[in-house]
Amino acid sequence: MVTRAEPPTRRTVITACLAVPALQAAGLGLAAAQPAELAPTPACDDGDHPTPAQTEGPFFKPDAPLRRDLAADAPNGDRIIVAGFVLDTRCRPLPGAIVQIWHADDMGRYDTAGYRLRGHQFTDRSGRWWFTTIVPALYPGRTRHYHLKAQKPSGPILTTQLYFPGEPRNARDRLFDERLLLRIGETADGRFGRFDIVL
Repeated sequence: MVTRAEPPTRRTVITACLAVPALQAAGLGLAAAQPAELAPTPACDDGDHPTPAQTEGPFFKPDAPLRRDLAADAPNGDRIIVAGFVLDTRCRPLPGAIVQIWHADDMGRYDTAGYRLRGHQFTDRSGRWWFTTIVPALYPGRTRHYHLKAQKPSGPILTTQLYFPGEPRNARDRLFDERLLLRIGETADGRFGRFDIVL
């Protein structure tokens, strides 16, 4: 069970993204903030492997709002910060890339009438993105996951899904791909899931 925490502030998220030693110790290994010093990540060590694409599923809706805080949509859910960098295949950060997520709520339901637990944002000058949201519940036929779309300026759209490590249903989910696992750790604000998107 994830411990509920107060909503993290933008400052604590940025600090977490910059705190390399602390996050490495927590198993997150976030790269340095300076783009020129951005260390290679497991997703792009060999420089030519974009993030694998996956189906968008039946619950995608266009026109999700521009916002980072999705957790307010499910106040009883277990909070998590989902964050990372958008990088090119040479591990260079991509500022101004759009990242959109949507996912099930704490009861395993998607909002198909409105935009609960749906949002998009643009990466900052260092290619960073983050959402404050909740851990989605399981629902029949699927393991725990987030849906995600990413697009660099004037580039093609990547559609994929992100998964949680150690979930018993991972092995039974026909869409599960271990290359799309979040790296999960704990911070003062609670759970933190890291994934670097390579376009």
